[in-house]
Amino acid sequence: MTINKTFSTHNPGNFNRPGFEKDTDAYKSKGKLAAPAVCGQCGAVYYEGRWQWLNAPANADPVTCPACHRVNDNAPAGYVTLKGPFFESHGEEIRRLIQHHAEHERSEHPLKRIIAFDIQAEALLVTTTDTHLARGIGEAIHHAYQGELKVEHAAGENLVRVYWTR
Repeated sequence: MTINKTFSTHNPGNFNRPGFEKDTDAYKSKGKLAAPAVCGQCGAVYYEGRWQWLNAPANADPVTCPACHRVNDNAPAGYVTLKGPFFESHGEEIRRLIQHHAEHERSEHPLKRIIAFDIQAEALLVTTTDTHLARGIGEAIHHAYQGELKVEHAAGENLVRVYWTR
């Protein structure tokens, strides 16, 4: 069992959370939105300073949430690459685990979503709207199936790449 976490952060001693710099994500609002607001695509509501799954108030301003914006632009914040003989023989089971993990996260955090599953030569690439979701998927797979997990994040970027193989 191997876990290899590679981070280039402002706090190199903290391997639990990569050091994301502020104002590096073009998909996050530069300031607070006028609340309430509702995403016209997914129905998430911006209220009390965060995106939530609520019934939209009648006076909510129509907007596009950051997750829908990323999906529309096909601009992932997270890439999860899965490969290896174990993955090839247990692919469907692993995809179900990924879907279950993503659905749980999205139920509590509307901006955490899977953009796509892309089958490549002997690998699966999962793209996400959120760096923490990508990392959480990698950790859930590693917890369930062991193998080798590598998480890469460069300082100043709101992008994470997760590699799992077994």
